[in-house]
Amino acid sequence: MGHSNVAETGRPAFWHQRWVQLAIGVMCMGLVANLQYAWTLFVVPIDNAHHWGQAAIQTAFTIFVVTETWLVPIEGWLVDRFGPRPVVIGGALCAAIGWMINAHAGSLTELYIAAVIAGIGAGCVYGTCVGMALKWFPDKRGLAAGLTAAGFGAGAAITVIPIANMIARSGYEHTFMFFGIFQGVCILLLATLLVRPKPPAYAIAPKRIVASKIDYTSREMIRSPLFWVLYLMFVFVAAGGIIATAQLGPIAKEYGFARMPVNLLGITLPLLTMTLSIDNLCNGFTRPLCGFLSDRIGRENTMFMIFLGEGVALLGLMQFGHNPYAFMFFAAAIFLCWGEIFSIFPATCADTFGSKYAAANAGTLYTAKGTAAMLVPVASVLSANGGWSTVFISAAVISIAAAVSAKFILAPMRKRWIENSGAPAGVAIAEARLQPSSSGGSSE
Repeated sequence: MGHSNVAETGRPAFWHQRWVQLAIGVMCMGLVANLQYAWTLFVVPIDNAHHWGQAAIQTAFTIFVVTETWLVPIEGWLVDRFGPRPVVIGGALCAAIGWMINAHAGSLTELYIAAVIAGIGAGCVYGTCVGMALKWFPDKRGLAAGLTAAGFGAGAAITVIPIANMIARSGYEHTFMFFGIFQGVCILLLATLLVRPKPPAYAIAPKRIVASKIDYTSREMIRSPLFWVLYLMFVFVAAGGIIATAQLGPIAKEYGFARMPVNLLGITLPLLTMTLSIDNLCNGFTRPLCGFLSDRIGRENTMFMIFLGEGVALLGLMQFGHNPYAFMFFAAAIFLCWGEIFSIFPATCADTFGSKYAAANAGTLYTAKGTAAMLVPVASVLSANGGWSTVFISAAVISIAAAVSAKFILAPMRKRWIENSGAPAGVAIAEARLQPSSSGGSSE
């Protein structure tokens, strides 16, 4: 990694500039996104070929999400320790191998093994790229994390039609093999251009952003009550969004207009397809938008407005969702108000616990996505017993609770944490132990 050090004098090499590094990270995210977002296109063809049952095949997706989410802290720790390049190279190889195994899987066991390998690959790329964005841009963390997270959805939007066409033309096995190799090779080549972050001297957090000057390891972070407030808020907001994502199809079918043709801007599509297309656009657009907004007006102020918006959108869908156009509008509003968690929470985490271990720390907080996903079956139980209204009200209540918590619990806690040099209440970490961690004394 010797050439990754930019010369102190003169202009850094083109690919060493932080906006170029950010663009490389966004491209890597776009290339790895198909592992998650294009999976749904393969389920029916796999079932038609092997008759394993769609529920059993979808278990592979659950395994993928859990592996991708829960291993990010480890992958983030590797990034903090060894730099971004080897971790993303490993991710590229795992992403390729996972889909190549899918192409030849003759049993559910092989499909599940492929899901684990692909999950490791996606986590390596995701955790690295978000962590690098946070380190390169201490002055624009929200925007940088938002652009990176948006890449994760944008990549799938670009390639979903070619993948669907290739499956129809050449079969799912050929498609898995071609795109597995293509994505893996492209990520591998981009990974060779990644360098350790060295933000310019002028890149400091603006005064309106409450930011720590001490770098906390993940072990120190999880021993602070402040982290668990952040974690719980992440779970609350993510749960509302993930539940809506999982249930929009069943709700539209129950309301009887899933296949109803609708025209928007001269494009006619079935209502559910149109709704999901708009939702994905909103989900991607909100990440850099709200990240940028949080850089301007503060993290907690942005959280308060957006999380409150999610609660209102969920209640609106409950109240007016039987109208097909109101259904489309409020579904889009839900996605607009929950997708930003993937930019605003990593930025808040790095502001609060420092830049040095940002990849591991943001990765640890990211596991809240997996925790929130576990609440989806709870929503199904609630809908069976109390109807969709119960689901909407429950999700809205926890979203509004997260909004209130941001303004009246998180904001004063973070201010106090940073003013007191972050000595965690009730945790016996001596000040002498904390100071060396900011200069790299820890092996965490």
